[in-house]
Amino acid sequence: MSPAGRVARSAGIFLFRWVGPAIEVLIVHPGGPIWARRDDGAWSIPKGEYGPGEEPLAAARREFAEEIGTPAPDGEPLALGEVRLKSGKRVVAWALEGDLDADAIRSNMFELQWPPRSGRLQAFPEVDRAGWFEPAAARVKLNPAQAEFVDRLLDMLDLSTD
Repeated sequence: MSPAGRVARSAGIFLFRWVGPAIEVLIVHPGGPIWARRDDGAWSIPKGEYGPGEEPLAAARREFAEEIGTPAPDGEPLALGEVRLKSGKRVVAWALEGDLDADAIRSNMFELQWPPRSGRLQAFPEVDRAGWFEPAAARVKLNPAQAEFVDRLLDMLDLSTD
């Protein structure tokens, strides 16, 4: 929960591209020392929190640009709905078709006292890497609640599940 008992809400863009008759999806790995050795179940769609009165799709586009380093592609967004993370946070997402070089991302930075209780602030990228994954692999890599977005996207595109 965020201040004043409000549930934290995030919005994100789930980018996909066609590879023959199948798709790949772009997901990101969180940066910083807490996530450094975590892999399966730790990845996410590019997303971030938005405040009261802020339009969620606009926030999703902003967060995509901040975490990837390039604007989200134009196109008609496909609403994927909302999921609830184990923490209670709600994540709403839209799928967009597009392509980019996952190795060329340039994420914004955040500061964290590291090591803990050291008094030293260090800067880390919010996202330390991105990758294109086929749906089955993405389900394994993604935060378990966000894996639902893979199935919703496959259903919308009328693709069989792996």
